[in-house]
Parts: sequence; C-alpha cells; structure tokens
Amino acid sequence: MGPITPLSRSTLMEKNQLMRFFKLVQGHLVATVAAGSRGNDGNGNDEEEGKTKISDEDLERPFVEYLSKMRLPPKIRSIILYAIAMADYDQDDMGVCQNLLKTKDGIDRLALYQSSVGRFTNASGALIYPIYGQGELPQAFSRRSAVSGCIYVLRMPVTALLMEKDSGSYKGVRLASGQDIFSQKLVLDPSFTLASPSASPSDLLHESFSFLSTRDVKGKVARGICITQNSLMPDASNLLVIYPPRSLYPEQITSIRALQISGNLAVCPLGMFVLYLSALCDDAIQGKRLLNAAMNALLTCPDPVNSEISSTVQSETTEEKPTVIWSGLYMQEMSTGQFDSINFAPMPDGNLNYNDVLDAALKLFQEMYPNEENFPETTPPQNSEGDIGLTLET
Repeated sequence: MGPITPLSRSTLMEKNQLMRFFKLVQGHLVATVAAGSRGNDGNGNDEEEGKTKISDEDLERPFVEYLSKMRLPPKIRSIILYAIAMADYDQDDMGVCQNLLKTKDGIDRLALYQSSVGRFTNASGALIYPIYGQGELPQAFSRRSAVSGCIYVLRMPVTALLMEKDSGSYKGVRLASGQDIFSQKLVLDPSFTLASPSASPSDLLHESFSFLSTRDVKGKVARGICITQNSLMPDASNLLVIYPPRSLYPEQITSIRALQISGNLAVCPLGMFVLYLSALCDDAIQGKRLLNAAMNALLTCPDPVNSEISSTVQSETTEEKPTVIWSGLYMQEMSTGQFDSINFAPMPDGNLNYNDVLDAALKLFQEMYPNEENFPETTPPQNSEGDIGLTLET
C-alpha cells in the first residue's frame, strides 16, 4: 500500500526525528525480547538494558505524555498517535478522550507497524487489503467450514425463532420457506430483527423476541463510500489518508480515516476508485459532519457541506481534487449481546484491522465449545500413486 500521506509531507528534519524515535522503540523491543529469552538466570546486563528499555513508569503513563517527554514536535506526535498507532480520540484532551492510549499499548502498535513495512516487495506501506474486498473473507470461511460438514443456505431469510413453550429455551429457527431447522446453539448478527411474532403451530414451541432488545450498544461509527474516476494522489492507487482530531475543524474530537482502493483490486470497474471513510461518533449529526468535512477536503462534491472548511483546505494545496461520481453515508451501531444458547457476534468496529473482531469471535467460540480446539492443525493426506497427474481446479 502507498505511504500514509502525513508522513510524505514532513520535512527532512521531522523524518530524522521520527527515525530516531523508531530506533529507540526498536532498542526497547530487542531488549525486552532478550530479557524474556534469558528468563531469571541473572546473566543479563542490567545497566545496558536500562539504557535501551523504556521504564515501567513510562510504559504506564499516557503515550501522548511520553512523546512530549521525548521532545517530539507536535506534527511528529500527531503522525505517531493517529497515523501509526491509530488512536481514535483526541489524546491531548482528557475531557473528550474516551480511550486514552498508554505507552505500552502505543509501543505495541508501533512494533506491529514496523514489522509490517516491507513484508511484500511490491508494497511500500504497512497495510494490506484483500482482493475483491472483505466479501471474500466469508467465502473463505465457508469453504473451510464445509470441510467439517457445515451447510450454507443462501437467499433463505429466517422469519422466526423457535422457543420451548414451558422453559423459553431456544430450539431452532423457521425459514421463509416454512421449514424448521433445530439446533442446540445459534449465533446471530446483532442487527438481526424480526417484524413481529406469529402464532406457532406446535404446542411445544413458541416464538419469543423480547430478548432481541437486550443488545448492548458500545458506540457508533459513521461510514461513507465515494466513487471517483481519479486517485487522491497521482502516484498512488491504493492509500490511506488520516485526519487527526481537530485537523479539519475545532470540534472534531475523533480521527477520520479514508481508505482508497482502486479498480485493479476488483472492488470497482477498472479506471475507477472507491474511497471508504469512517469515524467514531456519538450520533448521526456528528458523524455526518465528520465525514462531510473529510469529503470536502479530499474531493470535489456536487453539493459541498461546510464550505468554509473546504475552502480552507483547498487553499493549502494546488492539486486538483477528484470529483465524486456517487456517494453514500450511513451510521452503524457497534452492538453485541448474549441470551442463553443464543449468541450475538460483534458488529465490525471502527478499526481498519480485524484484531478485535477476531478476538471476540475466538472468545465466543470458547464459550460455546469450551472443550474444542479452534481451527486445529491438520496433516494433509499424502498423495497416492493414483493421484499422480491429478489436478484440482478451484
């Protein structure tokens, strides 16, 4: 992926300051690994480790305070906090920051970024993305699960949940075709809703929907999709743009991320680009303002909002902005919940990675099947003589 844009516009002095800080972080990571490998044998050089390792006191302090302690200028601090460590909220304002990043967590994110750069010869950045978009991930899972005997039923909505009449425990689901499917456990999308319960034809089963209102909403994400015929940067097709808090207007308390993917990744026709925007927010009004501010700064919109923001940003650059062909904005609730044998998988969050979603899925699997191993390693069967020359097409 192309480089994150704030870094590409830094001065040589600022880049040198950033590299020196990265070397400090790398020295801390090397010393930490070395200390862990030695264990408690007492053979380490405590004086040398003290020079390279970050102190426990600093690791527990807010990351923004540690960066200030290292005398990094505001622009470099902003790049580290929001473009590399991917902090969501304004780390300088304790009154509005809902997730204050500690130094130890910030160092872990820097280590992930540093270890990700240069992993692929044809990509200069640290981010990777799936061809055909995220829709390929469920398909890959369906193929893997089919090996274990799972069955996918497509284009067949669930119209009812079947419950025991006496105990109220879950028994199964009813499909739009009228077929009843019984199971011991059920995992639902937290946004799953049903219009209204209908009378159950069986005395042993009845349909209960009251628990669907017990979902716990963790927050909201404003999301936008824009289609253009030109790239945001003439020398990059796939890139990430990040607007740190208060970089577009004073009331902006969260980061705004804009991920551009080109048609060569089969997410849109060739010669076009898709821009995905996202920002954490409290409500639809705040979320719409966040996304519109970023769109006006990056794109030429048919009906720009907050024209004073758009004109200010445009005056700072002479590059021609791509014109929006189509755009759409929507709000997503980050909700989750659980009811007996009916479980809710988490909604996608505001992160660009899948770490939290994968951790939640693993935790859900362990709760449902505590004695089972998640994706156990399997040994592929050895080819027999009769398999020579046989090829499989996928």
